[in-house]
Amino acid sequence: MINLLKLFNIKFVITIIVCTITLGSLSGCFGKKDNVNSLSTTEIGEKIKHVTNLEEMKEGDSKKLQKLYNINTDEVESFVLYTAPTNIKADEIAVMKVKDTKNLEDIKEKISNRIEKKSKSFKDYLPEEYFLIEKRVLKTKDNYILLAISKDADKIEKTFNEIFK
Repeated sequence: MINLLKLFNIKFVITIIVCTITLGSLSGCFGKKDNVNSLSTTEIGEKIKHVTNLEEMKEGDSKKLQKLYNINTDEVESFVLYTAPTNIKADEIAVMKVKDTKNLEDIKEKISNRIEKKSKSFKDYLPEEYFLIEKRVLKTKDNYILLAISKDADKIEKTFNEIFK
């Protein structure tokens, strides 16, 4: 009888441990999605700063967002924008969190228009800067949009992708 009781207790303890590990794993999976959607563009911008040098770039404000992309601040929840300090450099990095996902394609199109305009102005003027525009990254994930025109565009894209894993 005592042996049977010991066997029952061991099975019970193992079952409790397995259930605890399973619940812990599942709660970790569910919690991650919520954290990604609550990320601010400032936090994403900080992570991007770790993979590329933004010291020479100027941080843009809502007026710059409107001027460059024709995007009003009421269309985006938050954004970070870095532009080249002079008009002879093509570098530009933007991360936007769109308020309404149904406006995502419209905003992406506005960014594409900016890229096209910029591409035309650099094509014959500064070929090495034009190359940066051609290898740009423009992508969306959930309600976030990333634009990276930079020599480090691939590193920036990798960082952006890792945030949303």
